[in-house]
Amino acid sequence: MQLDGLPENNMVLLTGTIIEGCVFSHEVYGEGFYTFRISSERLSDKADILPITISERLIEKELLQVGGRVEIAGQLRSYNNYNSKKNRLVLTVFAREIRMLEEAEDRSENQIFLNGFICKAPIYRKTPFGREISDILVAVNRAYNKSDYIPCIAWGRNARYMANLEVGANIRIWGRVQSRTYQKRVGDEIEDRIAYEVSVSKIELPGRGEATEEGQEVPAAE
Repeated sequence: MQLDGLPENNMVLLTGTIIEGCVFSHEVYGEGFYTFRISSERLSDKADILPITISERLIEKELLQVGGRVEIAGQLRSYNNYNSKKNRLVLTVFAREIRMLEEAEDRSENQIFLNGFICKAPIYRKTPFGREISDILVAVNRAYNKSDYIPCIAWGRNARYMANLEVGANIRIWGRVQSRTYQKRVGDEIEDRIAYEVSVSKIELPGRGEATEEGQEVPAAE
C-alpha cells in the first residue's frame, strides 16, 4: 500500500499490532462498521494507540485478533460525540484498505497527508523548557458536503512558521498520527483520557512554498 499517486486530500498509511478486538460501532444503509485499536510503534520505545473504524465488507472481522499485525490505508476522520453532556470531537482512522502482515514483515509505518484549510487561529506557546509549539485545527473537505476537523501540532521553527497563518488559509501537511494521554478533572474525579492529533513534519502553503521540520522555507515551483 502506498500514499503516493492517490488523488485524495486525506491519506493515512499505518502498520501496527491489534491490542483490542473488533466491537460493533454502527450501521449505514445495511453496512456494518466495527472499531478496534492498534499499537503503532515509534522509532523510540513509545507507541501510539490509535482507533480504527472498518467496514464488515473489507475483511472478516474474525481475522482481526489481538496480537495480529495489520497494514491499513485510509483517512483520519472526525465526528461529534453527543453521548456526553458536552459535544466532543472524536477522531478515528477510517480504513479503506487493510491486510494482515506476515510474521516476517518487520514494517513500521505511520504517515499522513492532509490538504485542508485552517479553521481556527493557531495557538503558539512555549514549554517550561523553552520548546516552541503551535496548535492548529485543519478542516479537510469530504464527500457529501462534509468536513473532517483535524487537530495538528508543530514544533520548533515549524511552530513559528504556523503561528501567524490566517484562518481560511489553504495548507498541506505531512506528518504522523499520534496519541497523547492526559488527565481531566470531571467534578471531584480525575479521568485519564487519550487525545489524537497529527504531529507535523512538513507544511506547504500553495503558492508560498513549504517548510520542513527544520523550518527552512522552500520556494514554490514556478
